[in-house]
Order: sequence, then C-alpha cells, then structure tokens
Amino acid sequence: MEKRGISLTVEGINIGGELYLSEEGGKALPALCICHGIPSGKPADPTDAGYPLLAEKFCTAGFITLIFNFRGTGVSGGDFDIMGWVKDLEAAIDYLYSCPEVDNSHLCLMGFSGGAVVSAYVAARDTRISKVILCACPAEFRDLTDQEWWRSQIDHFRRIGIIRDKGFPFSVDQWLKGFDYAAPFHWIAKIAPRPLLILQGEKDDLVEVSQTWRLYEKAREPKEMVIIKGGGHKLRLSEEAMDTALKWLNRGLD
Repeated sequence: MEKRGISLTVEGINIGGELYLSEEGGKALPALCICHGIPSGKPADPTDAGYPLLAEKFCTAGFITLIFNFRGTGVSGGDFDIMGWVKDLEAAIDYLYSCPEVDNSHLCLMGFSGGAVVSAYVAARDTRISKVILCACPAEFRDLTDQEWWRSQIDHFRRIGIIRDKGFPFSVDQWLKGFDYAAPFHWIAKIAPRPLLILQGEKDDLVEVSQTWRLYEKAREPKEMVIIKGGGHKLRLSEEAMDTALKWLNRGLD
C-alpha cells in the first residue's frame, strides 16, 4: 500500500495525518476516516502500534483510510477543544471527499471515545458520510456544573501536553459549553437514514454500557449495537471489535 502524509490548515492550525491507499489502481474505492480519542496521558505501551496498524488493516481490506491528529495532539498544533475537533474532522472529510481515488458514495467514519463524540456530531450534519461506527462513545459528558472537576481536568490536559497555550481556554464557560453542545445524545438521531453501528466493550472502565444503551435507544434505524464480551475501552485493540467493524462496513459493497 501507499502511505501519503497530509497537512491541513484549520483556523490557522496545522493538522497532520496520513492517507493509506491500496495499490489497486484504476477505480475509485470506498474510504474510511478514523478518529482517535482524547489522550489519557498514560505511558505509551511499546507493543501498541497505534492507529497506523489499524489504518493498514482497513486499507488492506480495500478502504482508502485516513488517520490524523486532532488539534492539541501528536504532530498537530493548537489546543484540545471539542468544538475545534469538530472543525478538524470537517476539514478531514472535505479532504477525503476531494481525493480522486475515493468513491464518494462510500465515505465512512469510525470514531473512538472522544473521536466518536465528534464523529456523531459531524455525521449528523454532513450527509456526504455514508456509514458511521461509534466505538466506546459516551452519551454525554460529566456534569458540566462540576467546575472543580473540570478545572482539574484542564490542569491534567496541560500536564499531558494537549493544552499548550497558557492562556487557553480563553473562557472556561465557553469551552465547557462545547462539550454539552456536541454530546452525542443530542445528535445521534440525526444520523439516520445512514447506517449506524455502535460498538461497546463489556468491561469498559470509562464509558458505562448504560450510556451505550441510551445512545442506541435514541438513534433511529438503520442501527446496530454490539457489546464486545470482555472488551475494554480501547476497542481498536480488540480483534473481535475491529473484525466486526470491517464486516459491517463491507455490507453492500459487493
């Protein structure tokens, strides 16, 4: 496969990523945009190859696959902001849609945790997206009136380097409103009539299964939900979860 580095500019912020293309030429192929979650700040596992390995899996299966770093993470500039992440994803979708190698009738989106949050929001508003997979997706964020907890989170985000500007956020209240506005529970019903798959780990220690049921009940058909037995929060590491996602994406492509 071919791996192509990309650089997008969103609100003056550089967003870096990689596009994985199959060596099969001559025809447009379905595309998949993969969205990572909010970094935990825990030490990296040297045995974890990360999202590039996942991109290779789906590219090998016939999907032009895009991975990228949201603002505040990895090689990208800026500071972590959930509504900023929305703009980053919108730019990534625009980029994929413009690629001549992509079959624009099959433009799929898969998000994990925080990336699933923005995936639900963007998919609800962008009809170019044909299929959506939400992995370990919260229905809503923690009570936004708990200012003490949220300020401790901002301090945590500074320590782990996803909030880099000492003056950011310029307004904590506005920053928090973005989390409430983007909450998937408000938007998931608007993804229909595009097919939706919700994947959830049975033993997820960050997102309770009860939140997954709330999302599933709020969503409209066509929808499916799969609980991965023994699965944790990082569903990209679950072979069962990712094989389920791939099989579901392939429906209707034959």
